[in-house]
Amino acid sequence: MLTPRAEDFPRWHQDVTNETGPADNGPVRGTMVIRPYGYGLRERTQRETGARIKAAGADNAYFPLFIPSPA
Repeated sequence: MLTPRAEDFPRWHQDVTNETGPADNGPVRGTMVIRPYGYGLRERTQRETGARIKAAGADNAYFPLFIPSPA
């Protein structure tokens, strides 16, 4: 059973990811391994979001992902 989205969005997102299988938890805490069809969904989302950003007259930006070192 899925956690209600309005109740706990992060848990709902994890539930959906676990149920649909576009990604698995990675070997390092807090990472994910994205499967090919999951990556395709990511690419489509990126294209469509990028087009909306540009249509609004804004510039898109990319920020690197920082992974904390284990303590």
